Amino acid sequence: MKHIFKKGSNPQRPTLLLLHGTGGTEQDLLALADKIDPEANVLSVRGNVSENGMPRFFRRLAEGVFDEEDLIFRTEELNQFLDEASDKYEFDRSAITAVGYSNGANIAASLMFHYKDALHAAILHHPMVPRRGISLPDLSGKKVLITAGTNDPICPSQESIDLQQLLQEASADVEVHWENHGHQLTFSEVEAAAAWYQNKSAGRR
Repeated sequence: MKHIFKKGSNPQRPTLLLLHGTGGTEQDLLALADKIDPEANVLSVRGNVSENGMPRFFRRLAEGVFDEEDLIFRTEELNQFLDEASDKYEFDRSAITAVGYSNGANIAASLMFHYKDALHAAILHHPMVPRRGISLPDLSGKKVLITAGTNDPICPSQESIDLQQLLQEASADVEVHWENHGHQLTFSEVEAAAAWYQNKSAGRR
């Protein structure tokens, strides 16, 4: 998978996995990593699916309707890539914190839904529930922040509420940060994510 890896200055910090939204690239969220943890490793990945020339992490059938078969395949593909990247770049595979926006947040949530130890923590900006009607692994000890907009036309509020409930039922530690905005990623959301990370995630395993 096309990606950027930046080695951090503090090996005790987690590796930040950056996952862009539809039409984004591996460059998009680098500024967020600097805001959240400037000392951490950064692994920023570009989605392998193209929708009318726009990179995505998995196919969809329509707005808000995921291609479930492709989602499962791409989730496995990303999980295997993380295994390989941790060997290549020599970072702790058990200490990855995902930072995803929109489609990137959805694939990060899917990693947690399908693989117990894929992520240590996740910051999910405007996610949806990746799959319904499946049993989640035991996510005890996993930490998740969901940021959501109350006026988001692409990701209805109920999606964030449902995702929080499903993750909590799997024993994850989940918080939700609400903003009275739409689908855009706001500076105040990034600030909230940085504060949550410093309190909950950085180096605490």
